Amino acid sequence: MSQNKMPAAGPLKADPVLEVRGLSVTFTRSGKEFRAVDNVFFSVEAGETLGLVGESGSGKTTIGRALLRLLTSAGTSIDGQVLYRGRDLSALSRAEMRKLRGRLQMIFQDPVSSFNPRRKVEDIVAEGLDIQGFPKAERAERIEAALAAVGFNRALVAGRRPHQFSGGQCQRIAIARALAVEPDLIVCDEPVASLDVSVQAHIINLLQDIRADRKLGLIFISHDLAVVKNVSDKVAVLYMGKIVEVGTGAQIYDRPAHPYTRTLLEAVPVVDASRKLVPERERSLKPSRMRPPSGCAFRTRCPRASDKCAEREPLLSPAPGGQLVACHHPHDEPAPGLKAAAA
Repeated sequence: MSQNKMPAAGPLKADPVLEVRGLSVTFTRSGKEFRAVDNVFFSVEAGETLGLVGESGSGKTTIGRALLRLLTSAGTSIDGQVLYRGRDLSALSRAEMRKLRGRLQMIFQDPVSSFNPRRKVEDIVAEGLDIQGFPKAERAERIEAALAAVGFNRALVAGRRPHQFSGGQCQRIAIARALAVEPDLIVCDEPVASLDVSVQAHIINLLQDIRADRKLGLIFISHDLAVVKNVSDKVAVLYMGKIVEVGTGAQIYDRPAHPYTRTLLEAVPVVDASRKLVPERERSLKPSRMRPPSGCAFRTRCPRASDKCAEREPLLSPAPGGQLVACHHPHDEPAPGLKAAAA
């Protein structure tokens, strides 16, 4: 059974910057189909950050690339709708989509690999401006403003090349490149995963400040629930291509309703041992995406699994904690092993 449209969490807002309706992505390799994203719904408002969190292979990056129509290889099928201010991006021609790319930008996990190493910083930041055909006078002003927004003096960095900067500085250059075209929404794909903790905090604070100043919509993709909690207004938890829980960071971090969310929390480093969640039993390996189990995809790893979980896929529904959860047993107490351990 496919996941139905996501119920509203809190009061509905009008005119989202981006609305995703039933997004599915299927890859065909060597004659075999692989459903990477399965019937996903969400929206992002101006000035709002949506966190997409899940372990490796959950479909986070695929969603991010599908939103911006960056999945163009043969054997890739995309269904559903991605609406930018009400316009269906899948219905646009290449020329029409090219014009809109200035409104929708992406920041990658490894910024250096997205740079031409022979180009100077000034030209890297101006890539979007050149593609969009901005006049030279405005080009210069936007480069300076974008570099200033991420803490750089144009005169000191414009003529240098990527290899002369640290990883954190390169990520700031990537952010400046995205900002130069003054987008409405930025997809941040694991933007701090490869950085030291202190540098991560700086980049996250920078993104938060920019979002507030410019009323940007952000989609923040990460495998780290602690990072997502701190940066996001709402969080969607992904497992095997499906959204299994949606709520505020506090709702999901303080009282997770889905057992998979609890598994993600177990991976978060903690200082206070009383906050450490201990698995109730040894978990089996994640099932094959090529041969997913019947019913709930997480049931083979779940301490709450029942016969019902094998028979019927749970749909996103309101949970007692206020979030939305796709689970037949939300907030059910598992065996004592999953309770918070005493110090």
